[in-house]
Order: sequence, then structure tokens, then C-alpha cells
Amino acid sequence: MSATLPFPRSRFEGNHQGAVAPSRALFSACQNEIRMVTRRPNAVIAISVVLAGAILAIAVFLLAQMRDDALRRAQDSVANISLLVERDVSRNLEIYDLSLHAVIDGLKQPGVLDLPPQIRQMVLFDGSISAKDMGSVFVLDENGNVRFDSRSWPPRANNLADRDYFTVHRDSSGVGLFISHPFSPNGTDEDQRIALSRRISRPDGSFGGVVVGTMRLTYFRRLFDGMKLGPSGSMALMLSDGTMLMRRPYDPKIIGINLTGTANYSRFTTQQSGGFFGTAAIDGVERWYAYRHIDIYPLILDVALSTRDIYVEWRRRAWIIGTLIGALDVTIIALALLFSSQLRLRRAAEEELRELARTDGLTGLNNRRTFEEHVNDEWRRAQRNNWPLSLLLIDVDNFKGFNDLYGHPAGDGALIGVARCIEQNMRRPGDTAARFGGEEFAVLLPDTDAAGAQRIAEQIRAAVQALQRGHVASAHHVLTVSVGAATAHGALIATSRVLVDAADEALYRAKDAGRNRVMVYGATADTDTCDGAAVTPHTDTRGAN
Repeated sequence: MSATLPFPRSRFEGNHQGAVAPSRALFSACQNEIRMVTRRPNAVIAISVVLAGAILAIAVFLLAQMRDDALRRAQDSVANISLLVERDVSRNLEIYDLSLHAVIDGLKQPGVLDLPPQIRQMVLFDGSISAKDMGSVFVLDENGNVRFDSRSWPPRANNLADRDYFTVHRDSSGVGLFISHPFSPNGTDEDQRIALSRRISRPDGSFGGVVVGTMRLTYFRRLFDGMKLGPSGSMALMLSDGTMLMRRPYDPKIIGINLTGTANYSRFTTQQSGGFFGTAAIDGVERWYAYRHIDIYPLILDVALSTRDIYVEWRRRAWIIGTLIGALDVTIIALALLFSSQLRLRRAAEEELRELARTDGLTGLNNRRTFEEHVNDEWRRAQRNNWPLSLLLIDVDNFKGFNDLYGHPAGDGALIGVARCIEQNMRRPGDTAARFGGEEFAVLLPDTDAAGAQRIAEQIRAAVQALQRGHVASAHHVLTVSVGAATAHGALIATSRVLVDAADEALYRAKDAGRNRVMVYGATADTDTCDGAAVTPHTDTRGAN
């Protein structure tokens, strides 16, 4: 019946191979960290969420960069288009203005007016006047009457004194090249024109008339239509006073309207060129506008791309990338949830296996190995706090005869009944019970003195006897147990092994004294109880079970 407690080996064995290399130690530490993290399901989920968030943040950053790149490309494109259109318009206006200068210079040459009409026409009006989209060139006298006509001789009889280009030059000598508001000679929207004019001054500086040429607005329309601005892009040419000359998309009703007071026009007048996001007053579409004033001419050109067109390709890519990143993040989190679920199942299985490894399969009590760990822990705690520590060893009387007489199933039932009696009489959470051997049980009672241990032992003994399990081979005719109790408090019992040996010795004496009793190990004399009465223990050897 004696039992010994194996002492645990040292946690660190001697190393005969020298110090471990730092790199190997670091690798081992990393492995331990990874192992610790993967054993925590919530940590796995948290890491997956952080990883998914990091991937999402990177995707958002890249998409933002792509969006900025799309805007910069659009801005560069608009700036290039506006520069191209400005140079084309400026060049053609300059050519037409040179033709007007040539007419004025020709009128000043001596003898030109005395030339035959056909030759005079060739001298005054060069070939550029007959170019496409160029209308007639007229020389008006000081009263507004047509004096010379580039298209015919004699000139068409007409008086243009009421036109804006005539009144401007008549009233001021420093206008230079004047560009008129749009007008239609025949009153239709299809043949709208503008007039370019210059003042004819006499040698004394007085007003001598006007040279004026017309330009069809179809020139600007064809020029604008040749530019790629997207489905919702726009382009407009207006006078400095806000009068619309041409706009894409083309609408004849817009030609000639004045945009003074609109938000976009107000920005056009702030500086010579620039760009901004704005909403058109005509159609309400938000666009990026690039504008510039055309050289020395009183004209403003703006080129605009719709924000929808600017970001259409970016949106398509953003949807693709966003869908892929979203699917990837969902997959990562789903796999993490699945993995964490499997970890929980594994931990539960490991916990169950650990519990099975620490528990007696028949009675549900701790097994001997677990009990010995508790003994060592409670012993150190008792020594540290100077607490008493009691131990009960319980043995079923005549159990071999019970098994032989009633069979092993009945024997298993008897052991289960004894285990229930032990559990029912353990009062505190710190008390520990275990199946110590075949029919032997142990109860560890921390912070319990000898009297308390004897009282609990007697309660267990009485509870087993009260089960009234018949046992014809027993002197009491029912199943009974014998209990040995020992208490460590002070220097009498120096180690946990001695405590177990003391309880085992008391159990021997309970057996020798006739069984079905409690025997307490004491310093000078033992006291046992049988059916609640104290008896004097015998000193002869323990009989057979």
C-alpha cells in the first residue's frame, strides 16, 4: 500500500554542446511566437483583419494615385488642345488682319485709285481674302457707304453706318483691330459671321472710313469639332465682353448670348490663363476648365473636360481592383474565421484529451499522476504560508472478494459509488480527490488540521457504508472502506513523500484494526474510529484485502 511521489526532473538539462548560436536562438524564438499566436483563435482573426485592412489601405492609396494621374493627364490634354486652338485661331486672324492692312496701305499709294478697276481690285485685295470661310472685304467711306467690294465691281450699293464696327472706329482712333459681335447677313443661323475691321485715317488724322472683312463662324465650328474632348466635353470662344461666338457642342441659339455675371466668366477675367473645376451655366455639367486669352485679340478660349469623362476609365479600373481586393479581403477573413474555428475545435479536443489524461476514466476523479502534481503544488503552498496540509488514503475493504463474488461490472459500480461519496463530502474548491490505485482513493485537504481531516474521513466512511451495497464476504455484510489520515504541520513531516507514507501507514493500521474505520497518524499515539467510536489501534501487520 505504500506510495512514493516521483520528483520532477529539472526543467533544464545539462548542455554538453556549448552555447546555442544567436541566429538559432532567434529563429527558435520566432517559431515560439508564431506557435503562440496560431494557438490563439482571436489573435488569428485579429491578424487577418489587420492584414485585410492593410491590403485595403494599399489599394485605396493606389486608386487615389491613379485618380490623381487621370486628372493630371486630362489637365495636360486640355492645356495642349487649348494651346493648339489658340495658335490656329491667332494665325488665321493675323493673316486676315494683314490683308486689311494691305488694303489700307494700297489706298495710301499714289495712283492706285486711278488704276483700271480690274487692276485696282487685284492690288487692293490679295488672294487670301478668297480663302475658305472668308467673306467679302469692304472699304467704307466716312459716311458708311461701300466704296470698294472685294467680290464685285462696281461695288454693291449698301450703307453700313449702323454697324458696331463702323461706329466704334468713327468714334475712336485707337481701337486697332476690332472684332464685331456675330451677325447673319441673310438672317439665318447657318451663315453667321463676325467682322474684323480697321480704321482708315486721313493724313491729318481725321476719320476717313473703315476697311472691314467678314469671317464665317463655320471655321471655328470645324476647328472645334476636330478636337477629341469626350462625350461631355466642351469648347467655347467668346469676346472679352462675354459674347459667345462659338461653342461645342454646337447650338445656334447659344451664339451671341452674353455670359457676363456667370461664375465661369468671372474666373476667365481674373488672369490671362488658368484652370479650375466649374459648372457650366448653359448645361449644368461639372468640368475641368482650361482657359486663355488669345494673344492681342479681344477673345477668350476655354476648353473643358467633363469630370465624368476624366474618371470614366479610372472608375472602370477602380471597380475591377476594388472587387478583387474586396474578394481577397473577404477570403482572408473567411479563411481566418475557418482557421480559428478549427483552432478552437483543436483546442477543445486537446483540452478534452488533456482532461482524459488527467482523469480516471471510470470514476471521473483525478488520476494518480494529476494527484501527485497537486500534492507537490499544495505542499509548497502550505510551506510558504505555514498552513496545515492533510491527506486521506481510502481503500475499499475486501474488494477482491467483492469482484470475485459479484463480477467486474458490479465492482466498477461499487468504485463509482465510492467516488461519488468522496466528491459529495469535499467542501472546498481547493480539496482534491483522485483514484490512487485499483480500489484505493486519495483526498488532499489544504489548510485542514488533523481534527478536520478526521471529521471528513469519517463522513466519507459513513457515506460509503450508507450505500448498503451487499457484501457477504464482509464482516459488516455491506461494502465499507478504511481510511488513513495524516496531517503535515510543523517539523514532524518534512516532505510530501513523508506525508503520503504517514497516511499509508495509518491506512495499514485501519486495515489491521478490523477495517471500516478511520485511523489518524499522530506523533505519539493513533486514534481510530469505527462506526463513530474511538478505538485503540492494533500494532500487528495488515491482513489481506
